[in-house]
Amino acid sequence: MKRYIFPAIRLTIVLIVLLAGVYPLLIAAVAKLAPGKGDGITVTHHGKVVGYANVGQTFTEDKYFWSRPSAVDYNAGGSGGSNKGPANPAYLAVVQARIDTFLAHNPGVQKADIPAELVTASGSGLDPDLSPAAAEIQIPRIARERRLPESRIRELVKQYTNGPLLGFLGPSKVNVLQLNIALDDLK
Repeated sequence: MKRYIFPAIRLTIVLIVLLAGVYPLLIAAVAKLAPGKGDGITVTHHGKVVGYANVGQTFTEDKYFWSRPSAVDYNAGGSGGSNKGPANPAYLAVVQARIDTFLAHNPGVQKADIPAELVTASGSGLDPDLSPAAAEIQIPRIARERRLPESRIRELVKQYTNGPLLGFLGPSKVNVLQLNIALDDLK
């Protein structure tokens, strides 16, 4: 019995030290080398911190691009999805309410044309980006509210669209916070 218990106890102690001590310290040290020094990349506007570049936030005014909905109210400390399946009646009711709200604020848009990302929350609930299509569909509303030509806002969306990583990994995307800051800076 001693032959098996003592090696198991030693292995447990070694793994606790490695996995609960050394590994987290190593990851924290690597994070300090990343942009934002492991604390996230803050976005400032006129000297004031207005958000984080890699964490979404809510925009509900018609003069702004709306972000993807969040099941956790954009709380970076507790990211996660709703964990409700696509046939769950409560989930379907929430999605339908989001569709109704979007259609009410975006007259002329057909239900079938709404990108899914504008009415469904992501798995993390923190997505800061939209697809160019999800930004494009909101342009008429924003142009009307800001009394600007749609072409000017469309140029802004193109300017803030980032292509796939390395030109082929992942989709093109638009950071909603940075786009809305640029909208506010338009003269």
